[in-house]
Amino acid sequence: MTTARILDFLRTERPEGPCLVVDLDVVRDNFHAFRHALPDSAIYYAVKANPEPAILKLLASLGSNFDCASVAEIQMALTAGASAERISFGNTIKKERDIARAFELGVGLFAVDSHEEVEKVARTAPGARVFCRVLTDGEGAEWPLSRKFGCVPQMAVDVLVYAHQLGLESYGVSFHVGSQMTKVDAWDAALGDAKRVFAQLAKQGIYLQMVNMGGGFPTKYLRDVPSAEAYGKAIFASLRKHFGNNLPKTIIEPGRGMVGNAGVIKAEVVLVSKKSDNDEHRWVFLDIGKFGGLAETMDEAIRYPIRTERDADEMEACVIAGPTCDSADVLYEKNMYPLPITLTVGDEVLIEGTGAYTTTYSAVAFNGFDPLKAYVI
Repeated sequence: MTTARILDFLRTERPEGPCLVVDLDVVRDNFHAFRHALPDSAIYYAVKANPEPAILKLLASLGSNFDCASVAEIQMALTAGASAERISFGNTIKKERDIARAFELGVGLFAVDSHEEVEKVARTAPGARVFCRVLTDGEGAEWPLSRKFGCVPQMAVDVLVYAHQLGLESYGVSFHVGSQMTKVDAWDAALGDAKRVFAQLAKQGIYLQMVNMGGGFPTKYLRDVPSAEAYGKAIFASLRKHFGNNLPKTIIEPGRGMVGNAGVIKAEVVLVSKKSDNDEHRWVFLDIGKFGGLAETMDEAIRYPIRTERDADEMEACVIAGPTCDSADVLYEKNMYPLPITLTVGDEVLIEGTGAYTTTYSAVAFNGFDPLKAYVI
């Protein structure tokens, strides 16, 4: 959403070129909403969503923990004020030297999903706690996650037994239901799988303690999404259903849900054209596209709200594309986007809900365009 603070910043500062503006007040409100919705779950902010130092510093001051995908992100979290005990190395695909460096920095919690990854952790982070990621189907997610991460539940049992045999602490299991998950009950089946892994390991004398319930919490784009409280109620009910009164420690890893609605991208219309005299649809080219930070429009998966000063005028469906010399840089064509027919070159547009996965997806200098600038207010 475009807050009054963001509008005031854009009015007074007039930043040149496409840029992202993030309102920290919204991030703070989102953190408190998650804490209220799942008060017994530790919040591990997914740094990859938006690693701006001011965001990390705010969240660290509020008591957030951090889910990191690399040593660089671990160092960012430490610089922001988090202790190493508040950091999880949540990537299941890690170089052995990166595991060693994280362990040297004090990180003691690592994600795994294979025997080989367990061996790397055992060699370089002896005695560390590990949790094994379990595959989920991702049904209902607008940005589904692939089979790249995780293993089937039975293999998770074998992996955690192996970790125990190698001297690691088999600490728990994790899963991710898919990003921008719009079904509040999506965690139920995964929690059922987690319980079965707990039970099978207990039969072998290995008692898991933690379920990492991942992210997936959505932000509002064009359609309304359930509140954090609605997700919290559904997840807690599923925890009770599968674990009874013997509830495990739980972790959630909000990323998009923490910062998505806190950011707005200001962009500019570069060109409005048609492909033939009898073409029924205009092409609207912006100074930002897939390579400038809007990669999640791939396959038109994420449909951002776009606002202009001409929205009171008649609207017409059009194709929206980015500025680069690459034919893949088209945002919306199969499902065209309604924009004012009066929209013209030089007009500014506001692309809302862009606080997550934009600056981090922005190319360094593709076609010579600068990376997406960011301002945190």
